[in-house]
Amino acid sequence: MRWACALFALLFVVASTQAEDRSTAPPDDKTIIIYGKSDGAASGWAIVTLLPVGWTGDCCHYAKAIGVNLVLYKGDWTGEPDRVMVLNVWSTKLATLDAEWKEDQKQYLQRDPAAKVESLSLHNPKMTCRGFIYHGSDHIDDVVIFCDPGKPSGIHLSWSMTVAASDPARQQVLALFQQVVEASFYMKYQPKSGATGKAAPHK
Repeated sequence: MRWACALFALLFVVASTQAEDRSTAPPDDKTIIIYGKSDGAASGWAIVTLLPVGWTGDCCHYAKAIGVNLVLYKGDWTGEPDRVMVLNVWSTKLATLDAEWKEDQKQYLQRDPAAKVESLSLHNPKMTCRGFIYHGSDHIDDVVIFCDPGKPSGIHLSWSMTVAASDPARQQVLALFQQVVEASFYMKYQPKSGATGKAAPHK
């Protein structure tokens, strides 16, 4: 929500539409694959998702500057969180997804006790996800979705985006954000033996 923290450095690749399970993606969308190195109990990981037509994906310039793993944005980068899709990945600290979102809600409502919380219905066939929309007292909405790729991965992740309640394109942007989240999935990142450059992730 409004620029959260990420935990480790990554490599980033924009791939063509060859990634698996692309049946629900618009034909002109591309696929983004973002990699993370092993960290403690978490093995190396890769998160794959869509890059919508006309959007830019960044991990190593703007995203790094604000301390997140990946940002997707349309148009010019402004440095403001409005309409920016944000991915954060971290080594699992809390045991369950419920614990993650409860802690997030607690912190959000401490900052804005007058905010309202609305559950968000979504379906990701590859991993368990749970989403919410925080309707801030400042009339700015924060959409936050936590996902759990499974205990063996050693990671949890979140997608978030901020959008004004009065934004005329709010519904379209939220629908596109939901498509990106529902298309995202985890793969184990395992460099090929003897490889020195980028390696393909393996499930």
